[in-house]
Amino acid sequence: MLKIGLTGGIASGKSLVAQRFRELGAVLVDADVIAREVVEPGTEGLRRIVEAFGPDIVDPDGRLDRARLGGIVFADPGRREVLNGIVHPLVRGRAAELLEEAAAGEIVVQDIPLLVETGQGSSFHLVVVVDAPEELRVHRMTSLRGMAEAEARSRIAAQASRAERLAAADVVLENSGSRDGILAQVDRLWEERLLPFAENLASGRRAERPGGARLLPPDPAWPAVAERLAARIRKAAPELLAVDHIGSTAVPELHAKNVIDLQLTVDSLATADALAPALGAAGFPPVPGTWRDTAKPGSEDPALWQKRLHANADPGQPANIHVRVAGSPGWRFALLFRDWLRSDAEARASYAVEKERLAAQFADDAGTARYAEAKEPWFTEQAQPRMEAWAENTGWRPPSYS
Repeated sequence: MLKIGLTGGIASGKSLVAQRFRELGAVLVDADVIAREVVEPGTEGLRRIVEAFGPDIVDPDGRLDRARLGGIVFADPGRREVLNGIVHPLVRGRAAELLEEAAAGEIVVQDIPLLVETGQGSSFHLVVVVDAPEELRVHRMTSLRGMAEAEARSRIAAQASRAERLAAADVVLENSGSRDGILAQVDRLWEERLLPFAENLASGRRAERPGGARLLPPDPAWPAVAERLAARIRKAAPELLAVDHIGSTAVPELHAKNVIDLQLTVDSLATADALAPALGAAGFPPVPGTWRDTAKPGSEDPALWQKRLHANADPGQPANIHVRVAGSPGWRFALLFRDWLRSDAEARASYAVEKERLAAQFADDAGTARYAEAKEPWFTEQAQPRMEAWAENTGWRPPSYS
């Protein structure tokens, strides 16, 4: 199943977005609804809250007095942590039960107000954030909910900052306009990204990448995108020795295709093969028949250059996942090449010229295979001797995992 984490600050419009996802066919798991269920009269959750906050925290009918509890925890971060420590594990447990009940091919949207605060982003294939300016959110709370301005601002301050939420987002739905406007954004996301993603995930195939090698200006967001993908991979495959951002998007100031390259370090190809199902379930299915078996200069054993290649099933963010054995020539080459380009402005400029030349040469291609193949002579004749000399002069060494 495709797991989507949905979040947003208070009064951002997240509930409207969640309802639209349900209407489109998603299985909606609402953390707020669950949070109410786990503190109903007679539950373990309510008993523990009474123990922590006293018997006055329930109303005459024996139900949790939410207004009273809210006044306490939003004024005192320490007390809020106590409440979260009681409720959050219960909510997660119930959400896990609901996920188990969902069918394999479904799209499950988990509506989690505190997704960022609780660090759950890596548990999802995508994190969707509903965003709106703070002043608009304050206006919504005061005019539509009858909340005092001071209380509204206190609620906002108790949550993750807008910057923190945006940093965790794979998708941002901007909700400062009309109702129809935000619903149209949800509909486009569903049709153009989530449905294809779910189909790819169920079929175990990578997303299609139509078009040739189109180089884009350096994007400062690329490292953050790489880290979000890496976090999901680490969560899915803790046996990995390392996950590194490599390739052109890992080098500042370098034009590149909008394709994130990650290198996963393993102790053997047997481990790489054993991890394939977990990586596939995380959204990175294997690409059959793509391990390297070509000898490189100075290599007498082509097998040393073998790797396993996975790719992102998400049509919204292309990614190549190179799984290589620690200490192998290909593994070392990827790390050295990245660090050399990061350090040497002349090397970056030389590589950029070659990339632009070849991108223009193969601009009309339907794919990037010929572009990639045509770069090989530059790697062998230009990059290899120069970066080895740089490594010798600087004392560069690859990581050790012994």
